[in-house]
Amino acid sequence: MSAHFLNKSVLRLFAGASALPFLAFAAQAEEPQTLPPMVVTATRLPTPSDQIGSSVTVITADDIERKQATTAPDVLADVPGLNLVRNGGMGGVSSIFIRGANNNHTKVLIDGIDAGDPSQSSGAFDFGHISVNEIERIEVLRGPQSGLYGSDAIGGVVNIITKSGRGPLQLKASVEGGSFSTFNQAGSITGSTGPFDYAFHVTHLREGATPVTPDASLPAGQRRNDDAYDNKTISTKLGYTASDNLDFGVVARYVDTNIKFTADDPLSFPQVPGVNRSESTTNQLFTRGTAHLSLWDGRFDQTLGAAYTIYHHNDFLFNSGTTNSHGDRRKFDWQGNLTLAPGQILTLGAETAKEGIVQAPTTASTTTDSGYLQLQSKLWERLFTTFSTRLDENDRFGGAVTYRVAPAWHVNDMGTILKGSVGTGFKSPSLNEMFVDFPAFGFSGNPNLKPEQSFGYDIGFDQPFLDGKVETGATWFHNDIKNLITFNSTFTTSINIGQAKTYGVETYVSWKPLEKLKFRADYTYTVATDATTGAQLLRRPRHKASLDAAWKATDKLTLSSTLLYVGDRIDGNRDFSIQRLTAPSYTLLNLAASYDLGHGVTAFGRIDNMLDKRYEDPTGFQRPGIGVFAGFKVAFDTGLGGPGAKKKTE
Repeated sequence: MSAHFLNKSVLRLFAGASALPFLAFAAQAEEPQTLPPMVVTATRLPTPSDQIGSSVTVITADDIERKQATTAPDVLADVPGLNLVRNGGMGGVSSIFIRGANNNHTKVLIDGIDAGDPSQSSGAFDFGHISVNEIERIEVLRGPQSGLYGSDAIGGVVNIITKSGRGPLQLKASVEGGSFSTFNQAGSITGSTGPFDYAFHVTHLREGATPVTPDASLPAGQRRNDDAYDNKTISTKLGYTASDNLDFGVVARYVDTNIKFTADDPLSFPQVPGVNRSESTTNQLFTRGTAHLSLWDGRFDQTLGAAYTIYHHNDFLFNSGTTNSHGDRRKFDWQGNLTLAPGQILTLGAETAKEGIVQAPTTASTTTDSGYLQLQSKLWERLFTTFSTRLDENDRFGGAVTYRVAPAWHVNDMGTILKGSVGTGFKSPSLNEMFVDFPAFGFSGNPNLKPEQSFGYDIGFDQPFLDGKVETGATWFHNDIKNLITFNSTFTTSINIGQAKTYGVETYVSWKPLEKLKFRADYTYTVATDATTGAQLLRRPRHKASLDAAWKATDKLTLSSTLLYVGDRIDGNRDFSIQRLTAPSYTLLNLAASYDLGHGVTAFGRIDNMLDKRYEDPTGFQRPGIGVFAGFKVAFDTGLGGPGAKKKTE
């Protein structure tokens, strides 16, 4: 479904519009009340969060601005049930592990575009290049979700939705500088006029001197080379409302990055960091066009989309030479939402996608055709259920059938909600795993690989107290994963033999003692083991906790703090010559403040890692110590355009 239309739908719902029959089962009240947050990803439809059985975290633009985050890893680090690993500072390879699943077991969408990189060896998405200046919201959906989203969604789905234009023409700009030779700038133009809405965003991120290589890993007398990163991101989102029941949307995002880093010298044994820096450049393009049509007084709502994604990597590694890789994806999709009766919505969808890679001398491609259906129901006033199933037919490995069931039961008038889900997931083998050979190492791709598969379930509750000022909840989860792709015993190819089991609990408590003061504490316990050997899987800490505080101290001053604890975990050393060691726990404290100077100008500043904790996650890659940053934001509302623009020009 068009992210452009979804944003408009959510806005119209909050505005009290009645033109959303597919949300007719939303809670009604005679008196005005605070509506629960809306979630899109769990059902592919804007749905109140208290009617969703799956576990989901929603990060809003206000959350991002309050914490003064610059990239996606900054935003995702404290999400419950998720462990983030980043190779050093800004731009370092950034992976997430949701509920103990592998880092390539997460479906990533950007404005409805499948953002996975076909050219990467395992297909894992790198979050390190996602700037957040233009992001409206991020939804993190946990648990197997292939019943709606197909391949990759074993651990869950991360859905990134960027800002749309609305209202009068608005100009925004920001500049920030600080530690590690950081110098970031951003600008945007947004608004609407008559039937058009538009949003243009430009972001430049630069970190010039980040000490990533640990001193202990350097040979005696060798000087450390700091990492440097540069990111230029340009994005746009355009919409045109042709009539009351027809609108069109276009989104595009281009990312150009360059990172200078210290790679291990392959000519040394054991391997040690190279004397000179290596360099990697990446170009990414994400585009999608949509046409949305609503028929039968809104009872049949459908969207047709076409998307194109390109990745191009150019890597120069010290003492290894230059390599190039290219990956692309062409995808067409259709989704229709049919209101069968009040509180009964049938969703039908069809997709076809072709992925290809060029990694000299290998050229390969694969095509997947998919169909899915979902029934979203309200039963007996208090029970909300969702059932979905999907068939993916791939020209390489055949078909995969998946499903998901997710009920939510409002037990009583005290706000008690019981929720849960059960479903299956799968992960297609990547084109690299199937077809790319490395003759120098005696390694060959395996075109006979089958998809990795999973079965998982969770059950939990939410309970408010004191008229909603306090809320708590917990969710137990369990996942069994089989046919994991791993190396054979001679390390000459990949085969399907791995099995894993993950389980644990996610808990939270939120407290709002004052209207402008909020606290939230999260704790996640995760056990992730190799089901064959019983060994703990790498980079999955058993314990993770966070405490977030937000205080609107005055009408002009906003304060924020985040305390994050990540427990010890099993990892390998930098070159994996030691394949299992215990990485120590660490605790981070981040502070941020902003002050409205008036006339559209805001001053802001933050301190990252205030405790100056020196830690490595992953092992062998040092994360930055204490960092101090400050800057200004400027926003001007020109008064041009907006809802009345069309009438004025007629």
